Amino acid sequence: MRPLFSMKAVILINPYLAKESEFYQPNRLKEEFGRFGVSCDILPNVWQAEIRGGEIFETLSKTYDVCVYLDKDKYTPRMLEKRGMRLFNRAEAVELCDDKMLTHIALAGCGIPMPRTVAAPLCYKNGASLGEFQTGMHSPIVVKECYGSLGEQVYLARDEGELSVLRERLKYRPHLYQEFVATSAGRDVRVICIGGKVVAAMKRTAENDFRSNIGLGGRGEPFAFDEAGKELCERVASRLGLDYCGIDLLFGEEGFLVCEVNSNAFFGGIERVTGVNIARLYAEYMLRSVKI
Repeated sequence: MRPLFSMKAVILINPYLAKESEFYQPNRLKEEFGRFGVSCDILPNVWQAEIRGGEIFETLSKTYDVCVYLDKDKYTPRMLEKRGMRLFNRAEAVELCDDKMLTHIALAGCGIPMPRTVAAPLCYKNGASLGEFQTGMHSPIVVKECYGSLGEQVYLARDEGELSVLRERLKYRPHLYQEFVATSAGRDVRVICIGGKVVAAMKRTAENDFRSNIGLGGRGEPFAFDEAGKELCERVASRLGLDYCGIDLLFGEEGFLVCEVNSNAFFGGIERVTGVNIARLYAEYMLRSVKI
């Protein structure tokens, strides 16, 4: 077995990060790697791999034993994996979670309860009009851009007029329509899974918003799961091939509904609320996975 002190880890982050809160996750992981005696570098995910002379050229795979991929770009991880590098999470898992519609498609047919979801038609021609289009859902309707995070690309259309405005605004961007789960308005459960196992959960509640994200003003509190809830989340993580993820559950009339899955969910809020050392558990899992 290779000694930990000889191992090196790299954390790839989006080069456009600017807020202090966005660096909490990589900094905490680096801190915990250090406590295991593993040196760690945090690098921007820019020009880390390229195609040169018909071959993939990169240096990360020869330098690092562990690569924590905290970006959503789908090209770099594909190239790194083709060079034999083990990423946490893997490229395919990141892609499935980054596109919300692909997430629902991947989970469909697996006995996983989800809100009714319809993919929106995408417009490729300037000035084109869709005309009449019915989702088959009653208002209000949740409208989501397929690519987005922190709840910032999620909207609520309270009537046909608001839906029409959103439809026109988003017609050139991939988006979806989803039934509004009134029993869960302003509240949900954020669950963290590592290695396919639930390690922490918190209930999020917002007073003045149908979205419960902590970054939008939601309040978190520890949440105790029953075995059925844990089993549901663990099936989701397994089906999507995730080493690490945050799963958002809605309170449906007949039980939990899987709303979204985030492959690089921020864990600062849930660490503070639950007292669970998410960074340490994830670092330990990754090191255990690559030791030879």
